[in-house]
Amino acid sequence: MAVGRIQLKTDADVAGIREAAKVVERALAAAAAEIRPGVQTLRLDEAAEAVIRDAHGRPAFKGYRQGNDTPPFPGSLCISVNDVVVHGIPSEYELREGDVVTVDCGVELDGYFGDFAYTFEVGEVAPEAKALLEATRQSLYEGIGQATAGNRIGDIGHAVQSYCESRGYGVVRDLVGHGVGKRLHEPPNVPNLGRRGVGKKLREGLTICIEPMINGGTGDVTVDADGWTVRTADGAPSAHFEHMVLVKRGGAEILSSWALVEAALAANAEAPTPAAAGTP
Repeated sequence: MAVGRIQLKTDADVAGIREAAKVVERALAAAAAEIRPGVQTLRLDEAAEAVIRDAHGRPAFKGYRQGNDTPPFPGSLCISVNDVVVHGIPSEYELREGDVVTVDCGVELDGYFGDFAYTFEVGEVAPEAKALLEATRQSLYEGIGQATAGNRIGDIGHAVQSYCESRGYGVVRDLVGHGVGKRLHEPPNVPNLGRRGVGKKLREGLTICIEPMINGGTGDVTVDADGWTVRTADGAPSAHFEHMVLVKRGGAEILSSWALVEAALAANAEAPTPAAAGTP
């Protein structure tokens, strides 16, 4: 949870955040290029970290601590598969046809942070999983549409919550979006539920991460013994899409981009399927 005072950003600050976001975009694209059945999630992590290091950035999640009782996070990416909502640890798990996998990446570059996420389909997924991803993604844009100067934090949460719950999905209440900039997690907290006209007023120059975490069942979650991995309590799949936005008058400006990520996915789709062993 973000604590401290809200820091509005100067033009120079926003420029620094944009540059960090560009590295996140390239790292997520590198991970996206690896996503296919049979690939270990560790491989995605390695590909992304190589991009971050080559850009002279620092993986913001690696070594991150959330309390004295939890070991530091071991990966450069949070890789969350199926019923894992967030904070999945990269491992030797091999992706399978039909999985949904969220890849969340944070980067520090020259004193500024970028942080955003994308949920991917591995091969052909079930129609209900595809619908969950589509609804979660759209709910992000519903929230972004309320991130305008003069509105309040509750307007963002209400937009996400009402969109998802009207479609029968569970909104995770125990996890929130946050401010971002010179720290990975800055105030204010940005919940994915709320009431219109309630909460801190949004001011021009505020930079925040809006990140719906939406479950195919209830919004209840549990945490594994590792202290990091957050799962749906009922085993239903979960999706998570995240953008960084700058609050402005007349509407938010999205500072992050998925363009390279989706270009990598398009290239994956066009690539020939590797021949099975023994095939002429």
